[in-house]
Amino acid sequence: MPEKLTVDLHPIYRSDRDIAAAVRTVLFRAAGEKVPLVEIIVGKGSGKLRGRVLAMLKQPHVKKLYRRVEVAPGNDGMVLVHLK
Repeated sequence: MPEKLTVDLHPIYRSDRDIAAAVRTVLFRAAGEKVPLVEIIVGKGSGKLRGRVLAMLKQPHVKKLYRRVEVAPGNDGMVLVHLK
């Protein structure tokens, strides 16, 4: 069992639909495999992608899957999702 799963959103940053699908897929996979941590790489640009990801994670049906969300300490380009 892996300690964490990682998804890089750089290649699909233009499509909200692809971003939502990628994040949902990795969260469902992590929940199914009992992986405690998901790293979502959003990059250090203007912060718009990070904002879209954080907004998506606040949706009620997605919020049920995780315990907490944080921006990685010392790395603004990564969002850490701690699962239940």
